[in-house]
Amino acid sequence: MLHKEIKGDELYLYMDGKLIYKRWLKTGVSKVFDLFAYDKYTLTSIQDLQFKNEAQKISIKAKLKLKPTFDGGRKTGIKSGYKPNHVFEYRIDGKLYAYMGEIIFDNYETIEPGEEKVVTVNFHVTQPVEEYLNKGRKWFIHEGPNQIGEAEIL
Repeated sequence: MLHKEIKGDELYLYMDGKLIYKRWLKTGVSKVFDLFAYDKYTLTSIQDLQFKNEAQKISIKAKLKLKPTFDGGRKTGIKSGYKPNHVFEYRIDGKLYAYMGEIIFDNYETIEPGEEKVVTVNFHVTQPVEEYLNKGRKWFIHEGPNQIGEAEIL
């Protein structure tokens, strides 16, 4: 059983009650205490971990627009719970720094390429994403290196 906990500036990851990993969120410095258990963890999606309370996520409302297929977008739509990469800025060195966020919607089953809808995006507080979360801020939705849409904070 995996358990993730945040105390102040520190992220702790436990496996079966034993501390296996610690990360200092402000500096990004981390330490692995149990390499065997940590390797098992890295094969598990971070989104599959359960949080102790909802305060460990940041929820925002956003207007999401998927690019049309003919313009480099997806061939199929997305469903609620979709977890793409969220890119708030492109770096000069050409590297992307992406944040993981879950896109949630209630009133419809899918968003199709070319469509625009209002959604909720949940970011985990383990990522230093707060500096980007201002009303009107736009960002890009990626699948790997491919931009498939964009969003704007409402």
